[in-house]
Amino acid sequence: MSKKDKLLKKFTEVPPRKDLTFTELAALLGQLGFEKRDGSGSRVKFVRDGLLINLHKPHPDDTLKVYLVKQIQERLKEI
Repeated sequence: MSKKDKLLKKFTEVPPRKDLTFTELAALLGQLGFEKRDGSGSRVKFVRDGLLINLHKPHPDDTLKVYLVKQIQERLKEI
């Protein structure tokens, strides 16, 4: 199983995991063909073929909140 497959599995688990990081998300979305665009402050957009994932970088910790993971799961289903 490749790293991409392992990351994708982690992000699509139900119930959502509580230990996923922004760094892992950025790596996964990059492998899936998303382009990262930094906004002002901690805002970040990931864009691919008209599909947009818009969020704030978590801080001071790198761990994503569960509600963000749920939103990301919904967007990944659209691919």
